[in-house]
Amino acid sequence: MKRIIAEIKSTLREVFFTVLTLLKIMIPISIIVKILKEFGVVEITGRFLTPVMKIVGLPGESGLVWATAMVTNIYGGLVVFFSLAMKTPLTIAQVTVLCTMILIAHSMPIELRIAQKAGVQLWFMLVLRVFGAFILGWILNVIYSSFHFLQEEVTILWKPGNEDPSLLYWIVCQLKGYGVIFLIILVLISLMRVFKKLGVINRLNKLLEPLLRILGMSKAAAPLTIIGMTLGVSYGGGLIINEAKSGVLSKRDIFLSLSLMGLSHSLIEDTLLMVAMGASLSGVLLGRVLFTIVVMFILIKCIKRLSEYRFSKYFVR
Repeated sequence: MKRIIAEIKSTLREVFFTVLTLLKIMIPISIIVKILKEFGVVEITGRFLTPVMKIVGLPGESGLVWATAMVTNIYGGLVVFFSLAMKTPLTIAQVTVLCTMILIAHSMPIELRIAQKAGVQLWFMLVLRVFGAFILGWILNVIYSSFHFLQEEVTILWKPGNEDPSLLYWIVCQLKGYGVIFLIILVLISLMRVFKKLGVINRLNKLLEPLLRILGMSKAAAPLTIIGMTLGVSYGGGLIINEAKSGVLSKRDIFLSLSLMGLSHSLIEDTLLMVAMGASLSGVLLGRVLFTIVVMFILIKCIKRLSEYRFSKYFVR
C-alpha cells in the first residue's frame, strides 16, 4: 500500500512540474497574443500574407485565415475561414491546401516557445514550420491543378461557433484549456509509468527502433515522439522538456523529435477536424506525412555534415 501511495505522489509531483512548466510558457504568451490581436496585428499579418496565398492558388483573403491560426490557434483560424467560405466559393483542393498549411503552422507563439524551452533554436522551428507549410501548400496546389483533381466546390460538414469577443469569455476559455492540459498530462504520465512497468515501452521501442534509426533518433525518443505526433506539440513538447532536463535524451534526439512533430503532430484530432471542414485526406494526412518523411531525410543528411560544435551553436540551445 505504501508503494502505491508513494507512486501516486511521485506521479502527481511529475504532473505538477510538467504542467507548471507549460503554464509558465502558455499564460504570458497567451496574454501577449490577446493584446496583439486587439491591436490588429493579426489583420496586418494577414495583409502581408495576401501575395503568398495567391502563389499557392488561394484567394488573398485566406491570408487572414492562416495568420489567425498561426498567431492564435486552429479554431481561431477556422472561425475566420468559415466567414471567408460564406463569401467566396472554394474548391476542395483549395480548402485542402489551406487546411494543410494551417496544420503545419498554427499556435506559433506557444508551440515555438515550447520547442525552444525543450532545447531547439526558435529561428529554426519558425523557418521549418512556416516555410514547410508554404512549400507543401505550393506542391499540393501544383498537383491538384495539374491533374484537375478535387476541383469541385467544397461542402463544409462542421461550422465553428461565433467567437465571443469579451474578455471574460477569453479568460474562461483559457482556464478550460489549462484544465484539459492538466488532465491529459496526468493521463499521459500515468500511462507512461504503467507501460514502463509492464514492459510495453521497451517493446514499442524495439518495434520502432529500425524506423527511428533511419530518422537518426535513438529508441529513447520513441514514446515522446509518438505522443507529439498523435496528440500535439504542447503535450509531447511538455514531456520532452522534462526528459531534456533529466539528460535521458541527447541534443540530436530532442532536435529531430521536435522537428518531426513540428511538421506532423496531432495526426488524429486535427486531421479529422480539417476533413470536417471539407479538406481531403490526400493533403491533410497523406501529403503531410510523406512531406515530413522527405524533409526529415534531408534534415538528417544536412546535420550529419555539421560538427557537434556547429550543430550545438546554431540549432540547439
